[in-house]
Amino acid sequence: MKIAFVGKGGSGKTTLSSLFIRHVAATGAPVIAVDADINQHLGPALGLDEAEAVALPALGERLPLIKEYLRGTNPRIASAAEMIKTTPPGEGSRLLRVREDNPVYDACARPVELDGDVVRLMVTGPFTDADLGVACYHSKTGAVELCLNHLVDGQGEYVVVDMTAGSDSFASGMFTRFDITFLVAEPTRKGVSVYRQYKEYARDFGVVLKVVGNKVQGQDDLDFLRAEVGDDLLVTFGHSDWVRALEKGRPPRFALLEDVNRRALHRLRTAADATYELRDAQRYTQQMVHFHLKNAQAWGNERTGADLAAQIDPSFVLGESAVAAV
Repeated sequence: MKIAFVGKGGSGKTTLSSLFIRHVAATGAPVIAVDADINQHLGPALGLDEAEAVALPALGERLPLIKEYLRGTNPRIASAAEMIKTTPPGEGSRLLRVREDNPVYDACARPVELDGDVVRLMVTGPFTDADLGVACYHSKTGAVELCLNHLVDGQGEYVVVDMTAGSDSFASGMFTRFDITFLVAEPTRKGVSVYRQYKEYARDFGVVLKVVGNKVQGQDDLDFLRAEVGDDLLVTFGHSDWVRALEKGRPPRFALLEDVNRRALHRLRTAADATYELRDAQRYTQQMVHFHLKNAQAWGNERTGADLAAQIDPSFVLGESAVAAV
């Protein structure tokens, strides 16, 4: 299952995504955790110290390797240099699987131990001095989008992505790459404003969107969220001594997380698992192609000097059946 956590800055989306990752990993399920925000906080939220977090390999800095591997023997892609963040896979492309080992994971993923359970962590990478004033952060997150476009996951496998803050996710087609999107919202006007934007933008793309209320302190906060987001409100989180200890760098064993928050995490997983039956590989691939054509026309053709529409393989559909065919 591909799962996104979104929300305005400071809403707690990284904290809740890290709790969800721990919760799923504790059941023995395979997990790939992806920090797609250039403000790199997921590593520390998973217990890494500052030095370990800084040393994580950045996806954006390994884009040539990623492109060359994913291109494989696809005859529609003349060179890795002609691949852009939206390039879709086709016959001959290499696909990524959650459980496998491959050169992309070797170069870009690092194992993180969580109370005896291990997840793979991949990070977009922060701005560098060379980027300041000349680069857009979407050039960093493009590597994540390219990987998601080539990643096939099955039932009981989890890819959890901590997304960029606010509605910036809509600057690319990456918001359509998920089975479910959890929007973390505080019980404030600013907290629900991102929800309204996301709901509006995602309306025509079949995005499954559920609101996770955070920092909910009482019935008044709960009533406010219910009035503002209606049935999209899935579950709420309140104060957590466990999370406070994590933020101080001294997380207890995850088994000691409060029961009420453990039940809330279980509801998130149940909601995510339920979307497996809603998967539509044809639509998923068509959306990928849609955004590729938009990006090709807007800037990709000019930048690469190639007609990127020719990269589309009309007979290829990305899904679990595509893995079986490789």
